[in-house]
Amino acid sequence: MSAITLKSVKKRYQKSLVVHGVDVTIEQGEFVVILGPSGCGKSTLLRMIAGLEEISEGEILIGGKVVNDLEPRERGCAMVFQNYALYPHMTVAGNIGYALKVAGMKRVQRDAKVLAVATSVGLETFLDRRPGQLSGGQRQRVAMARAMVREPKVFLFDEPFSNLDAKLRVAMRSEVRRLHRDLGVTSVFVTHDQTEAMTLADRLIIMNAGKVEQVGTPSEVYHRPASRFVADFIGSPAMNLIEGVFDAHGFFNYGKDGRLPVDLGSRMAGRKVSLGVRPEAVRRAQPGTSGAIAATVDYVEELGASRLIYASNNGHQIIAVDTSSATIPTGSQLHFTFAEQDMHLFAAEDGRRIDTGIADPRRSSSPANDLTIKA
Repeated sequence: MSAITLKSVKKRYQKSLVVHGVDVTIEQGEFVVILGPSGCGKSTLLRMIAGLEEISEGEILIGGKVVNDLEPRERGCAMVFQNYALYPHMTVAGNIGYALKVAGMKRVQRDAKVLAVATSVGLETFLDRRPGQLSGGQRQRVAMARAMVREPKVFLFDEPFSNLDAKLRVAMRSEVRRLHRDLGVTSVFVTHDQTEAMTLADRLIIMNAGKVEQVGTPSEVYHRPASRFVADFIGSPAMNLIEGVFDAHGFFNYGKDGRLPVDLGSRMAGRKVSLGVRPEAVRRAQPGTSGAIAATVDYVEELGASRLIYASNNGHQIIAVDTSSATIPTGSQLHFTFAEQDMHLFAAEDGRRIDTGIADPRRSSSPANDLTIKA
C-alpha cells in the first residue's frame, strides 16, 4: 500500500498561513501533478509529504500510516529535485549506487542492480563517466536512477525539468511517463508548467495562494474549471473572460454597449458574473448572424497549422483559434459567435463556477470534486 492521504494539512511560517488546510487522497499507483503559479505552496506541500518540512496542523498518511513524526528516510519516499545534487567526484555508477553502498549491500548485487536501473533510463553506456561529462538531460536521468534504485513506495518530483531546454523537457516527460507505466509507483510531481502537468497527470491538484482550487483529471480541469482562477490559469492561450451582468430578458450586458443573448431566462437577472469561452470555441460568423458580436482585429499570431486572432470588442479582448488561410488585415472587422454549451460562468463575488444546467458531453465531472454554484 502506498496511497497518500492529506487530512486538513496546514503550514504556517510564524503567523503567516501558507498552506490552507489541504484534504486530498492520492491513490496507490496514481500519478498526481500539483500545479500552480510560483509561491502558491505546491513545493511546500510536497516537502511536507517528504518530511523535509514540518506540518503545522493536520495529518499525512502514507500506506495508511500516519507519518507526521517520521524522519524522511523512514517514509519510503524518493525525491528528485530541480537541482540534481550529484556527487561530482563520483561516476554515474557511484552516484546511482551510493544509497545501496551506505545500506551495506554487497558489491556484486549492487553492481547488478545499478546496471539494471541505468539500462532502464538509457545510461548503461555512461556508467564510468562523471556528472561534469554529461548533458543536463543525462544528469537528470542519473538523479532519477538514484531515486529508482532504492525501490521506493512513493516518487516525489520537485520541478525536475526546470533547468532543461524545451526539447529535453519534452523527452524527459515521455521518459517519466514510461517509467511510471513500467514501475507503477505512486508519484507526486510539482510544476508551474501547465503543458507538463496536462501531459503527465492522471489527476491534477490546482493550487492558488496556499489553497486547493480544484482536483480532477486534466480533461475535467480543462472542460469544467471550478473557478475563474483555474479557467484563466489552464489553457494556452488563456480562456476569454468577460465581466458583465445579466438582465431580466436573458441578455448578458458588458462594457459600455456590449450585449450578448444567453438563454438563461430571469433566474440570472441582476447577477454579476465573468463569462468565459475557450479560444477554440470562438467561431467566425458572417455579419448579421444572430447573436454574433463584431470585433476589430488587433493582430494575428501565426502558429503554422493554425493561428490566433486577437481582436477587441467593447473594451474586451477576444482571442479566437483560426485554421483558415485567408488574409486577415490588422484593423479589419470580424464577427464571432459562441455556442451556449461552450460558455462558462463564474460568480463575481468569489470566482466560483456557476452551473448553468446547459449540458456539454465534453465536460465530465467527479461529484467529490465538483465545487460549482447552482444558477
